[in-house]
Amino acid sequence: MIDRDLLPVFRDSLRRYEQMLFVSGPRQAGKTTLAKMLLREFPAGRYWSFDIPGDRLLLIQKPRFFEEIDRDRTVKPLVVLDEIHKYPRWKAYLKGAFDLARGEFGFLVTGSGRLDLGRRGGESLSGRYFSHHLFPLTIGELTGDRTALKDFLAHPDELPEGVEGSWPLWQGLERLSGFPEPFSRGEETFYRRWAGPYHRQLVREDVRDLTGIRDIARLEMLAALLPGKVGGLLSLNSLREDLQVAHETVGSWIETLAAFYLVFLVRPWSRKITRAIRKEPKLYFFDWAAVADPSARFENMVAVHLKKAVSDWTERGEGSFDLHFARDRSKAEVDFVLSRDGKPILLVETRIEETEPAKSLVKMKMALSAPAVQLVNRPGISRKVTAGGERILVVSADRWLSRLP
Repeated sequence: MIDRDLLPVFRDSLRRYEQMLFVSGPRQAGKTTLAKMLLREFPAGRYWSFDIPGDRLLLIQKPRFFEEIDRDRTVKPLVVLDEIHKYPRWKAYLKGAFDLARGEFGFLVTGSGRLDLGRRGGESLSGRYFSHHLFPLTIGELTGDRTALKDFLAHPDELPEGVEGSWPLWQGLERLSGFPEPFSRGEETFYRRWAGPYHRQLVREDVRDLTGIRDIARLEMLAALLPGKVGGLLSLNSLREDLQVAHETVGSWIETLAAFYLVFLVRPWSRKITRAIRKEPKLYFFDWAAVADPSARFENMVAVHLKKAVSDWTERGEGSFDLHFARDRSKAEVDFVLSRDGKPILLVETRIEETEPAKSLVKMKMALSAPAVQLVNRPGISRKVTAGGERILVVSADRWLSRLP
């Protein structure tokens, strides 16, 4: 069993702070497993799940059921509430439970959808929780070779040392996704048998049950079209024509699929944030193995790794990090721009095999005055290259991404 990066973060937070911990992320990314691993470290605790009928009944009959946990009064028990966002009055319940038991119990709340989805009104939980995300497995989690943020930010384009065994692990992630069960099985046939029901269940059950969307058939068509859009600008108008629905409907459906962690959007870098919101974004899947085109799949893998890193750093209180792409008026483009507190700190370009820096990467490096890295999907590469008077690191993706969370 793989120890996830969030395990020591949660352990420390539960012992130092009173706030509830919210962890959301894709279905089957390992949230329940993480919660149960954490429960084993606390001398008293209770696992509760909305998906267990008896637990749902318990919540109605005994809302303060957690007070019956046998415990040493000198130790704070842990209460895990899994998928509680499916309960219609979950915010009011959590507010009441937390205000009643603050400081006496630790609360870990998990969900495979955003925990504010569809429940925006009602009770406010402001100041009562810390929010975290659990993503699929990354090469850094698997190799354990992650670099401290301070050291990474000081030299993001330095030549990294090789990590023994990282390339076979990277190839496994590429074929099987970063979801723990298919990755640990190590069989492409299992991944294919797992992936079909996974995607169908997310749309047919999760989305249908928690939203007002009724045209599930066309929503499934949208989900089937999107893997072919990875790597390019996302045209809602093109999708609208394919699906024969309104432009606003397509936009709303994509937001819903993002809210349930099937996909995520990366918006263009702009110093004026309103301009970035208006421009077409790029779309990626958390299950990158669902993307057939090798180049697009590689870019998608890198996108998830970078998305996880900026989320992790932000949620740990290290600053406000974000992920963008850059595109100028001449259509020169760089795949990713990492920013901190509104300033670009790193450019990342992905290429399957090319070891000469892309012209667009050189151009953007000069324009944004930020370090630049070109990741290639080949093992054993790590060299600094001078192009257009700019020094750029060209490096194997598995080698460089092992530094990240």
